[in-house]
Amino acid sequence: MAATADDTAEHTDASDPSPAPGGRRPGRIAKTVSVFGELLITAGVLLALFVVYSLWWTNVIADRKADKRADKVRDHWAQTTDSGPGALDTKDGIGFLHVPSMKNGAVLVEKGTGTDVLNDGVAGYYLDPAKATLPTTGKDGNFTLAAHRDGHGAKFHNIDKVRTGDPIVFETRDNWYVYKVYSILPETSKYNVKVLSAVPKESGKTKPGHYITLTTCTPVYTSEYRYVVWGELVRVQKVDSKRTPPAELQS
Repeated sequence: MAATADDTAEHTDASDPSPAPGGRRPGRIAKTVSVFGELLITAGVLLALFVVYSLWWTNVIADRKADKRADKVRDHWAQTTDSGPGALDTKDGIGFLHVPSMKNGAVLVEKGTGTDVLNDGVAGYYLDPAKATLPTTGKDGNFTLAAHRDGHGAKFHNIDKVRTGDPIVFETRDNWYVYKVYSILPETSKYNVKVLSAVPKESGKTKPGHYITLTTCTPVYTSEYRYVVWGELVRVQKVDSKRTPPAELQS
């Protein structure tokens, strides 16, 4: 017998949710999965923004700070008439590191290797656990430096592009200190302080000399190990009136 209009009204509740396709209402599991999916998407977006901040925006900010300090150092050099190592150790930095194979330009060098120093987009020379020997003193020793490999300027990001025989040049107000890379250690413990020794025996050296050591984290985007590059001083070139860079930086 056909249903009457009253029968239809009795079985139709306007407050009931519309049935899903196929006549089924969405279950609790489906709703939970939907909410969880939205949360995953939101988390993914936040993670992507954090990565952009860590690997790009921190570089922008750090480079700006480093550029301002670099300008102050060069202004100081242009204005001072003092001579000797003390005149080069300004509060904004002591000189500039040039490593052509890293393609990172002139990197300002400051005192210390803490994050408060390196996060400003510079390289820092060690004060602890082994104090660096500055080349400006003229003494035998190891000029040990560190810089970030990712984020905060990432000045040593391309350290893996450095090869044996490549030049490393440290620029001060009065001199260009030209080093030649002689040994590379792609991976070592971050607790291995022997690489910073005045005579870096792990590099193959057994006698005092004028060395430079570059250190940074490895693999890239991690801080599990350390990457080390050693160089030895081959000559010191006086800065002329035009501040002409050495041949190693002109190629």
